[in-house]
Amino acid sequence: MATRETATIQKPRRKTLPIHVVLGVVGALMAVPLLYAVVSGFKSTDELSRNPIGLPDSWVTSNYTDILGSGAFWQLLGSSTLIAIGTTVIVVASSALAAFSFARFAFRGREVLFTLFTMGLMFPFAVAALPLFLLLRSMGLLDNPLGVILPQAAFGLPMTIIILRGFFREIPGELEEAATLDGCSPFGFFWRVLLPMARPALGTVSVLAVVTSWNNFFLPLLVFTESTWWTIPIGVQQFQGQYSAETAKVFAYLVLAMVPALAFYSVAERQLVGGLTAGATKG
Repeated sequence: MATRETATIQKPRRKTLPIHVVLGVVGALMAVPLLYAVVSGFKSTDELSRNPIGLPDSWVTSNYTDILGSGAFWQLLGSSTLIAIGTTVIVVASSALAAFSFARFAFRGREVLFTLFTMGLMFPFAVAALPLFLLLRSMGLLDNPLGVILPQAAFGLPMTIIILRGFFREIPGELEEAATLDGCSPFGFFWRVLLPMARPALGTVSVLAVVTSWNNFFLPLLVFTESTWWTIPIGVQQFQGQYSAETAKVFAYLVLAMVPALAFYSVAERQLVGGLTAGATKG
């Protein structure tokens, strides 16, 4: 009897073993370069050229402390944070209202208009770079954080609207009818009922907006000609050019530039996965 139970338990384990192996390999491929960069940041450039793989003979913490003690790094961090928060607030608020209209109201041309929004997913930013630059210059938004926040929000609308519309359409119509009978206006239903129920989806699109804004390099480079509003990706490029001969210090800077994004994602990972799966399992 015990042998049969043991065999029954081992069968599922054997089926999931290849999946665990694949996940372990993928995790190693992602973790090893990060660990290599962290360790390399504690070496001197000479030691890194002599011993690129092993642990450092003497841990050079000054590579990290010098960067953390620099006001320029914190300025980049603050600029990236401000732009990411501003972009997220605008894109989530606008997309929630638009998705509510597309999901809960029937009007002529609704699907055509929604199709136009979805076509924005196929529009590459490189094509819009020159017209966008001329438009921002005519509006006086160069070297202005709004010159990055507003275009980022505009390019983030299609994906955000698609995600929120799918979630809003799954909300039962009986809830809206009950809210209407209780004297709730359409906007009141949206604000008091729909948004609280859509917290997982709102959290998901917020995480996506923050990460997209944080990693954006081309748009800030196009808009900011002065270093006042440079973001982390631009700072990494400038640091690499300035300290190209000091490879160990460049590794340290790359690691510190990744830490905020990794910390944010580690905190928001559950919200992101939960929001995506909530929409898939609803109903």
